[in-house]
Amino acid sequence: MDPTDKTIVVTGATGLQGRAVTRHLLDGGWRVRALTRNPDGAPAKALASAGAQIVRARMEDISSVIDAADGAYGLFSVQPTVGSPGTAPDFCAEDEVRWGMNIAEGAQAVGIRHLVFSSVAGSGRHGSEVLPQNLVSKWRIEQHLAKLGLPATILRPVSLMENYTGGYALQGGNLVSGIAPEVPLQVMAVDDVGFITALAFSLPQEWIGRATDLAGDELTPAQIAAHIETAIGRPLPYVQIPIETIRAVNEQFAFAHEWLNERGYRADIAAARRIHPAAMDFRTWLQRTGAAQITAFLDAQ
Repeated sequence: MDPTDKTIVVTGATGLQGRAVTRHLLDGGWRVRALTRNPDGAPAKALASAGAQIVRARMEDISSVIDAADGAYGLFSVQPTVGSPGTAPDFCAEDEVRWGMNIAEGAQAVGIRHLVFSSVAGSGRHGSEVLPQNLVSKWRIEQHLAKLGLPATILRPVSLMENYTGGYALQGGNLVSGIAPEVPLQVMAVDDVGFITALAFSLPQEWIGRATDLAGDELTPAQIAAHIETAIGRPLPYVQIPIETIRAVNEQFAFAHEWLNERGYRADIAAARRIHPAAMDFRTWLQRTGAAQITAFLDAQ
Protein backbone atom coordinates (compact mmCIF):
# COMPACT_ATOMS: atom_id res chain seq x y z
CA MET A 1 0.00 0.00 0.00
CA ASP A 2 1.23 3.50 -0.88
CA PRO A 3 1.03 5.42 2.41
CA THR A 4 2.01 8.87 1.16
CA ASP A 5 -1.54 10.23 0.90
CA LYS A 6 -2.99 8.42 3.91
CA THR A 7 -3.18 9.51 7.53
CA ILE A 8 -2.87 7.27 10.57
CA VAL A 9 -4.19 8.53 13.90
CA VAL A 10 -2.03 7.49 16.85
CA THR A 11 -3.63 7.53 20.30
CA GLY A 12 -1.40 7.76 23.34
CA ALA A 13 1.13 9.30 20.97
CA THR A 14 3.43 10.64 23.68
CA GLY A 15 3.60 7.31 25.50
CA LEU A 16 6.16 4.55 24.96
CA GLN A 17 4.24 2.65 22.31
CA GLY A 18 2.74 5.74 20.71
CA ARG A 19 6.15 7.32 20.16
CA ALA A 20 7.58 4.15 18.65
CA VAL A 21 4.59 3.68 16.35
CA THR A 22 4.68 7.33 15.26
CA ARG A 23 8.38 7.10 14.45
CA HIS A 24 8.00 3.99 12.31
CA LEU A 25 4.93 5.31 10.50
CA LEU A 26 6.70 8.57 9.65
CA ASP A 27 9.75 6.63 8.47
CA GLY A 28 7.42 4.61 6.23
CA GLY A 29 5.99 7.69 4.56
CA TRP A 30 2.65 7.84 6.36
CA ARG A 31 1.07 11.05 7.55
CA VAL A 32 0.60 10.83 11.30
CA ARG A 33 -1.97 12.62 13.43
CA ALA A 34 -0.63 12.30 16.97
CA LEU A 35 -3.29 12.57 19.68
CA THR A 36 -2.34 13.93 23.08
CA ARG A 37 -4.04 15.70 25.96
CA ASN A 38 -1.04 18.04 26.25
CA PRO A 39 0.03 19.46 22.86
CA ASP A 40 2.34 21.95 24.55
CA GLY A 41 4.45 19.34 26.35
CA ALA A 42 7.99 18.42 25.37
CA PRO A 43 7.05 14.92 24.04
CA ALA A 44 4.40 16.40 21.74
CA LYS A 45 6.81 19.06 20.48
CA ALA A 46 9.38 16.36 19.71
CA LEU A 47 6.79 14.48 17.64
CA ALA A 48 5.89 17.68 15.81
CA SER A 49 9.56 18.25 15.00
CA ALA A 50 9.69 14.74 13.55
CA GLY A 51 6.80 15.56 11.21
CA ALA A 52 3.65 14.50 13.07
CA GLN A 53 0.51 16.64 13.22
CA ILE A 54 -0.30 17.20 16.89
CA VAL A 55 -3.98 17.17 17.85
CA ARG A 56 -5.49 17.64 21.29
CA ALA A 57 -7.83 14.79 22.26
CA ARG A 58 -8.81 12.88 25.38
CA MET A 59 -9.78 9.23 25.25
CA GLU A 60 -12.46 9.76 27.89
CA ASP A 61 -14.11 12.33 25.57
CA ILE A 62 -15.45 10.47 22.53
CA SER A 63 -16.39 13.68 20.73
CA SER A 64 -12.76 14.82 20.80
CA VAL A 65 -11.72 11.43 19.41
CA ILE A 66 -14.23 11.69 16.56
CA ASP A 67 -13.08 15.21 15.69
CA ALA A 68 -9.43 14.16 15.77
CA ALA A 69 -9.91 11.02 13.66
CA ASP A 70 -12.17 12.48 10.99
CA GLY A 71 -10.83 11.86 7.49
CA ALA A 72 -8.05 9.47 8.55
CA TYR A 73 -7.40 6.11 6.93
CA GLY A 74 -6.15 4.18 9.96
CA LEU A 75 -5.88 4.38 13.73
CA PHE A 76 -3.53 2.94 16.33
CA SER A 77 -5.24 2.38 19.68
CA VAL A 78 -3.43 1.89 22.97
CA GLN A 79 -4.63 2.65 26.49
CA PRO A 80 -2.78 2.90 29.79
CA THR A 81 -3.25 0.20 32.39
CA VAL A 82 -3.70 0.75 36.09
CA GLY A 83 -0.45 2.08 37.51
CA SER A 84 0.88 3.39 34.20
CA PRO A 85 3.05 6.53 34.47
CA GLY A 86 1.03 9.71 34.08
CA THR A 87 -2.37 8.26 34.92
CA ALA A 88 -4.45 9.81 37.68
CA PRO A 89 -4.29 8.09 41.08
CA ASP A 90 -7.95 7.09 40.74
CA PHE A 91 -7.56 5.65 37.20
CA CYS A 92 -9.08 2.18 37.24
CA ALA A 93 -9.63 -0.84 34.99
CA GLU A 94 -13.10 0.40 34.04
CA ASP A 95 -11.55 3.66 32.84
CA GLU A 96 -9.14 1.72 30.63
CA VAL A 97 -11.97 -0.29 29.10
CA ARG A 98 -14.16 2.77 28.60
CA TRP A 99 -11.31 4.64 26.90
CA GLY A 100 -10.63 1.70 24.59
CA MET A 101 -14.31 1.42 23.71
CA ASN A 102 -14.49 5.17 23.04
CA ILE A 103 -11.60 4.89 20.59
CA ALA A 104 -13.31 1.97 18.85
CA GLU A 105 -16.63 3.78 18.60
CA GLY A 106 -14.95 6.96 17.41
CA ALA A 107 -13.14 4.97 14.71
CA GLN A 108 -16.43 3.44 13.60
CA ALA A 109 -18.14 6.84 13.53
CA VAL A 110 -15.61 8.32 11.08
CA GLY A 111 -15.20 5.19 8.94
CA ILE A 112 -11.62 4.20 9.87
CA ARG A 113 -10.55 1.53 7.39
CA HIS A 114 -7.88 -0.19 9.53
CA LEU A 115 -7.55 -0.08 13.30
CA VAL A 116 -4.56 -1.64 15.07
CA PHE A 117 -5.17 -2.27 18.76
CA SER A 118 -2.31 -2.90 21.17
CA SER A 119 -3.55 -5.49 23.64
CA VAL A 120 -1.42 -7.85 25.74
CA ALA A 121 -0.16 -11.39 25.26
CA GLY A 122 -2.33 -14.03 26.88
CA SER A 123 -5.59 -12.10 26.59
CA GLY A 124 -6.77 -14.56 23.95
CA ARG A 125 -6.80 -17.28 26.62
CA HIS A 126 -9.81 -15.66 28.30
CA GLY A 127 -12.35 -18.36 29.06
CA SER A 128 -9.78 -21.13 29.33
CA GLU A 129 -8.14 -19.83 32.52
CA VAL A 130 -8.53 -17.07 35.08
CA LEU A 131 -6.54 -14.06 33.89
CA PRO A 132 -5.18 -10.97 35.67
CA GLN A 133 -7.28 -7.81 35.50
CA ASN A 134 -4.98 -6.08 32.99
CA LEU A 135 -5.45 -8.95 30.52
CA VAL A 136 -9.21 -9.06 31.09
CA SER A 137 -9.46 -5.32 30.38
CA LYS A 138 -7.66 -5.70 27.05
CA TRP A 139 -9.80 -8.71 26.17
CA ARG A 140 -12.97 -6.70 26.82
CA ILE A 141 -11.76 -4.01 24.42
CA GLU A 142 -10.90 -6.69 21.85
CA GLN A 143 -14.46 -8.04 22.18
CA HIS A 144 -15.89 -4.58 21.63
CA LEU A 145 -13.90 -4.20 18.43
CA ALA A 146 -15.34 -7.49 17.23
CA LYS A 147 -18.88 -6.49 18.24
CA LEU A 148 -18.61 -3.31 16.19
CA GLY A 149 -17.27 -5.26 13.21
CA LEU A 150 -14.29 -2.96 12.78
CA PRO A 151 -11.53 -3.87 10.28
CA ALA A 152 -8.99 -4.47 13.01
CA THR A 153 -5.63 -6.01 13.79
CA ILE A 154 -4.90 -7.02 17.38
CA LEU A 155 -1.27 -7.03 18.47
CA ARG A 156 -0.56 -8.59 21.86
CA PRO A 157 2.94 -7.71 23.10
CA VAL A 158 4.39 -9.17 26.28
CA SER A 159 6.15 -7.05 28.93
CA LEU A 160 8.23 -4.27 27.44
CA MET A 161 11.99 -4.21 27.90
CA GLU A 162 11.66 -0.51 28.65
CA ASN A 163 10.02 -1.44 31.95
CA TYR A 164 13.57 -2.01 33.23
CA THR A 165 14.70 1.58 32.67
CA GLY A 166 12.95 3.37 35.53
CA GLY A 167 11.65 3.32 39.06
CA TYR A 168 9.20 0.50 38.42
CA ALA A 169 12.08 -2.01 38.36
CA LEU A 170 15.13 -0.10 39.59
CA GLN A 171 14.92 0.52 43.33
CA GLY A 172 17.60 0.97 45.95
CA GLY A 173 20.42 -0.14 43.64
CA ASN A 174 18.60 -3.37 42.85
CA LEU A 175 16.46 -4.82 40.09
CA VAL A 176 13.13 -5.70 41.72
CA SER A 177 9.83 -7.40 40.86
CA GLY A 178 7.48 -10.02 42.19
CA ILE A 179 8.72 -12.65 39.73
CA ALA A 180 10.70 -15.56 41.18
CA PRO A 181 14.39 -15.39 40.15
CA GLU A 182 14.28 -18.65 38.17
CA VAL A 183 10.94 -18.11 36.35
CA PRO A 184 11.27 -17.25 32.63
CA LEU A 185 9.65 -13.95 31.66
CA GLN A 186 8.98 -12.92 28.06
CA VAL A 187 9.93 -9.39 26.98
CA MET A 188 9.70 -7.24 23.85
CA ALA A 189 11.41 -4.03 22.75
CA VAL A 190 8.90 -1.23 22.18
CA ASP A 191 10.69 -0.26 18.96
CA ASP A 192 9.81 -3.69 17.56
CA VAL A 193 6.16 -3.17 18.48
CA GLY A 194 6.32 0.05 16.48
CA PHE A 195 7.89 -1.75 13.51
CA ILE A 196 5.24 -4.48 13.44
CA THR A 197 2.43 -1.94 13.80
CA ALA A 198 3.69 -0.04 10.76
CA LEU A 199 4.05 -3.35 8.90
CA ALA A 200 0.43 -4.23 9.66
CA PHE A 201 -0.81 -0.91 8.30
CA SER A 202 1.21 -1.40 5.12
CA LEU A 203 -0.24 -4.88 4.48
CA PRO A 204 -3.95 -4.65 5.37
CA GLN A 205 -4.87 -7.66 3.25
CA GLU A 206 -2.61 -9.81 5.46
CA TRP A 207 -3.31 -8.21 8.83
CA ILE A 208 -6.97 -7.18 9.08
CA GLY A 209 -8.76 -9.81 11.14
CA ARG A 210 -5.53 -11.09 12.68
CA ALA A 211 -4.59 -11.37 16.38
CA THR A 212 -0.93 -12.03 17.21
CA ASP A 213 1.06 -12.40 20.43
CA LEU A 214 4.47 -10.70 20.23
CA ALA A 215 7.64 -11.52 22.16
CA GLY A 216 11.32 -10.97 21.41
CA ASP A 217 13.10 -12.85 24.19
CA GLU A 218 12.59 -14.99 27.29
CA LEU A 219 14.83 -14.74 30.35
CA THR A 220 14.62 -15.20 34.08
CA PRO A 221 14.88 -12.09 36.29
CA ALA A 222 18.28 -13.32 37.44
CA GLN A 223 19.46 -13.49 33.82
CA ILE A 224 18.03 -10.05 33.10
CA ALA A 225 19.90 -8.58 36.07
CA ALA A 226 23.14 -10.28 34.98
CA HIS A 227 22.83 -8.93 31.42
CA ILE A 228 22.18 -5.44 32.74
CA GLU A 229 25.18 -5.63 35.08
CA THR A 230 27.42 -6.60 32.16
CA ALA A 231 26.02 -3.83 29.96
CA ILE A 232 26.28 -1.00 32.49
CA GLY A 233 29.44 -2.16 34.25
CA ARG A 234 28.12 -2.00 37.80
CA PRO A 235 26.38 -4.41 40.21
CA LEU A 236 22.61 -4.66 40.01
CA PRO A 237 21.41 -7.58 42.18
CA TYR A 238 17.97 -9.02 41.61
CA VAL A 239 15.63 -8.91 44.61
CA GLN A 240 12.22 -10.53 44.54
CA ILE A 241 9.44 -8.59 46.26
CA PRO A 242 7.36 -11.04 48.32
CA ILE A 243 3.88 -11.58 46.87
CA GLU A 244 2.33 -10.82 50.25
CA THR A 245 4.04 -7.43 50.25
CA ILE A 246 2.49 -6.71 46.85
CA ARG A 247 -0.88 -8.04 48.05
CA ALA A 248 -0.85 -5.58 50.93
CA VAL A 249 -0.77 -2.79 48.36
CA ASN A 250 -3.05 -4.24 45.66
CA GLU A 251 -4.69 -7.65 45.37
CA GLN A 252 -4.88 -7.49 41.56
CA PHE A 253 -1.18 -6.68 41.25
CA ALA A 254 -0.42 -9.65 43.48
CA PHE A 255 -2.52 -11.99 41.36
CA ALA A 256 -0.86 -10.70 38.17
CA HIS A 257 2.55 -11.63 39.60
CA GLU A 258 1.28 -15.03 40.72
CA TRP A 259 -0.04 -15.61 37.21
CA LEU A 260 3.31 -14.68 35.67
CA ASN A 261 5.09 -17.00 38.11
CA GLU A 262 2.78 -19.93 37.45
CA ARG A 263 1.51 -19.53 33.87
CA GLY A 264 2.98 -16.53 32.05
CA TYR A 265 2.44 -15.11 28.58
CA ARG A 266 3.56 -18.18 26.58
CA ALA A 267 3.91 -16.24 23.33
CA ASP A 268 5.52 -17.94 20.33
CA ILE A 269 8.84 -16.12 19.95
CA ALA A 270 9.74 -18.01 16.78
CA ALA A 271 6.45 -16.91 15.18
CA ALA A 272 7.14 -13.29 16.10
CA ARG A 273 10.60 -13.55 14.54
CA ARG A 274 9.10 -14.86 11.33
CA ILE A 275 7.11 -11.63 11.19
CA HIS A 276 10.10 -9.45 12.17
CA PRO A 277 13.40 -11.35 11.85
CA ALA A 278 15.39 -8.37 13.19
CA ALA A 279 13.42 -8.17 16.44
CA MET A 280 15.81 -7.46 19.31
CA ASP A 281 16.72 -9.90 22.02
CA PHE A 282 17.41 -8.41 25.44
CA ARG A 283 21.16 -8.07 25.03
CA THR A 284 20.78 -6.37 21.66
CA TRP A 285 18.30 -3.94 23.16
CA LEU A 286 20.74 -3.16 25.97
CA GLN A 287 23.50 -2.48 23.47
CA ARG A 288 21.35 -0.19 21.33
CA THR A 289 19.37 1.85 23.85
CA GLY A 290 18.65 0.05 27.12
CA ALA A 291 22.00 0.32 28.88
CA ALA A 292 22.20 4.07 28.26
CA GLN A 293 18.66 4.59 29.60
CA ILE A 294 19.32 2.48 32.69
CA THR A 295 22.63 4.21 33.40
CA ALA A 296 21.02 7.65 33.05
CA PHE A 297 18.28 6.70 35.50
CA LEU A 298 20.71 5.26 38.06
CA ASP A 299 23.05 8.25 37.77
CA ALA A 300 20.13 10.59 38.47
CA GLN A 301 19.30 8.85 41.76
